[in-house]
Amino acid sequence: MTEKKRYRSSQWFGPLDKSGFIHRSWMKNQGFPEDLFDGRPVIGICNTWSELTPCNAHFRKIAEHVKRGVYEAGGFPLEFPVTSLGESSMRPTAMLFRNLVSMDVEETIRANPIDGVILLVGCDKTTPACLMGAASCNLPTLAISGGAMLNGKFRGEEIGSGTNVWKFSEEVRSGVMPLCDFQEAESCMSRSAGHCMTMGTASTMASVVEALGIGMPMNAAIPAVDSRRYALSHLAGRRIVELVREDVRMSRILTREAFENAIRVVGAIGGSTNAVVHLLAIAGRMGVELQLDDWDRLGRNVPCLVNLMPSGKYLMEDFYYAGGVPAVIRELGDLIHRDALTVNGRTIGENTADAPCFNRDVIRPVGDPLAAQGGIAVLRGNICPQGAVIKPSAATPELMKHRGRAVVFESIEDLHARIDDPNLEIDATSIMVLKNCGPKGYPRWLKSATCRSRRNCSNRG
Repeated sequence: MTEKKRYRSSQWFGPLDKSGFIHRSWMKNQGFPEDLFDGRPVIGICNTWSELTPCNAHFRKIAEHVKRGVYEAGGFPLEFPVTSLGESSMRPTAMLFRNLVSMDVEETIRANPIDGVILLVGCDKTTPACLMGAASCNLPTLAISGGAMLNGKFRGEEIGSGTNVWKFSEEVRSGVMPLCDFQEAESCMSRSAGHCMTMGTASTMASVVEALGIGMPMNAAIPAVDSRRYALSHLAGRRIVELVREDVRMSRILTREAFENAIRVVGAIGGSTNAVVHLLAIAGRMGVELQLDDWDRLGRNVPCLVNLMPSGKYLMEDFYYAGGVPAVIRELGDLIHRDALTVNGRTIGENTADAPCFNRDVIRPVGDPLAAQGGIAVLRGNICPQGAVIKPSAATPELMKHRGRAVVFESIEDLHARIDDPNLEIDATSIMVLKNCGPKGYPRWLKSATCRSRRNCSNRG
């Protein structure tokens, strides 16, 4: 057996001894031919597919398109599963398991004959979890987001996942919407595969993948069921083989400049505040110094340019047709480190130099933003001495400066039990404060662990 080049996987498949015999022989029981073990790059496809994670339920098809590209480029693709986190179903929250998944990803990569990795990510926490785990291994890596659902459509109205369900729920409670209409809206909101089509955490983290340069251009906005999502996956499969041959590791891509770019893009798209804890955790895994105050310093004054729910009125499908993240990056101009390297081998400036914008109501120019201060703002005070974050673009003017009585709930169960009590001492100026982030019935150490995972993500997450 002749080895073309000594990759990491050659330690498993290269030796002509008992060890090599075992590794090759057991793999061959799947029908792999002899020449796949000739020293070519082995590409791990980290798949967070699960029917319990509706946002990622189409990932089997995405994986097949990735494999096509890997084979075409002369690599050997091997798909492996890791724990899948579905925010829509998991209780008490998928965030509780993010670090567990990052450990799953890291140890699976370390333990197996893998030279480069494609991460298939989508629902909220799968993106940071997989990036964190892969970052600890620092192999050539490329992330592919699953894409958002098609826009929700209900009786002539565009409806967004998350945003409209809260609105409809309150309308049912107040008697404005009949319960039968509320039930009909369920299928109208979620009408295709993919994650939330609002600018929630999933869409934000997909945009972060692109802004960091760890995903291909247009990764964030192509709808999940659009054929171009599969074409991008095919091309990504080709490219990961080249990244292995060029030995372009994650540390070449996820630099300090890349994280600063991501912070500013989050501000410009009106991204989720959850991006804060996730980016701090990913940076910590990469050994990049990034702090909560960096979000305030770099992002607070970035104008919000993207007119998407919950800050605006459009949805991710519209964002794609308007030009997606490349158009936003081009519009940000000198706020972006344009020489930051990306996984396609070009700089982010080269990738976006000619990026068009096709709808100026969806992606606003810097001179006419949706909100002058769209970035994440960091707040500190007596109820948040270690810091709290707010997204000004999605806040009402009244919220930006407010005085009122604090109504404190001890737990989420306490909130549910008391919120509809007509005797609750609350008025239009009252502020609700949830005191305990851990649910009743969970042991004390688990409550503490939940709080710590949110607070100290600037370390290794």
